[in-house]
Amino acid sequence: MQLVVGRIGRPHGLRGEVSVEVRTDDPERRFAPGAAIATDPAAAGPLVVRSSRNHAGVLLVRFEGVDDRDRAEGLRGTMLVIDSADIPPSDDPDEFHDHQLIGLTVLTPDGERAGEVSDVLHHGQDLLVVRRQGREVYVPFVKALVPVVDLEKGHLVVDAPAGLLDPDEAV
Repeated sequence: MQLVVGRIGRPHGLRGEVSVEVRTDDPERRFAPGAAIATDPAAAGPLVVRSSRNHAGVLLVRFEGVDDRDRAEGLRGTMLVIDSADIPPSDDPDEFHDHQLIGLTVLTPDGERAGEVSDVLHHGQDLLVVRRQGREVYVPFVKALVPVVDLEKGHLVVDAPAGLLDPDEAV
């Protein structure tokens, strides 16, 4: 499974540098000089990082062979991806990578199937996007609401207050 670690934005300057929207917890490693990064679309890469730096809170990257603004502009919108098998497992039993959670069956504390995790959002607080009966429900990914995550069995338990999984039936 491919995981997005960044998205190439607009060019910066005239020498091929691009802004990168970072989507990884480890940008120093992923965008280190010499790192080869696969792309989506695949025809755009792989790209090899020549240099990277932070400028006013934005990651700027130069790639080998991208030496002018026109070539940099041609990369705009390209997703930078890695293989999920390249990510080492965490030592923390309560820490999970998005790709491990997506696709898990969601169960209630009584064992009733309540849906499936279709995405994980990171907007100040991590949210599980649960696909349930043809619509999406957002569940804060906190221990109080998600007490069990069992990757081996392929499910997690959501102990939701009334109305969270069924907003139309809120008390």
